[in-house]
Amino acid sequence: MIRHIPAVLAAALMLAGPAAAAAPAPQGTTRTDLQRHDLSIPGRETVQARIDIAPGAVAPWHRHPGEEVIYILEGTLEYQLEGEAPVTLKAGDVLFVPTGVAHMARNRTANNGAELATYIVEKGKPLLVPAKDIQIP
Repeated sequence: MIRHIPAVLAAALMLAGPAAAAAPAPQGTTRTDLQRHDLSIPGRETVQARIDIAPGAVAPWHRHPGEEVIYILEGTLEYQLEGEAPVTLKAGDVLFVPTGVAHMARNRTANNGAELATYIVEKGKPLLVPAKDIQIP
């Protein structure tokens, strides 16, 4: 079943319950869950989602309790991982985000940007945790 959830930060609502409901949702970002499965590794699951980032929108600094594998589906998006310079990726490009590394995404273009995000994460933990200790440059 495909569900549309406004905003990347809303991912936390699905897994974290009421405590995450107060997290502000960034404008112009939509997450569509595609699939979720337990892995053969005890305590791990995979979650796959399409993330759309509208022109001018930002997915603010956040972390995941596992790895994120990103494939750019359309448009051009800028990503920055904690401690690294920003990189600009276009359709067909890929990015790997290690466990717990804070990162953000931004669409500086006039067109929609979309990624296929595959998370390999600890089961039962919030999928997304805002990284309040990082400032957007």
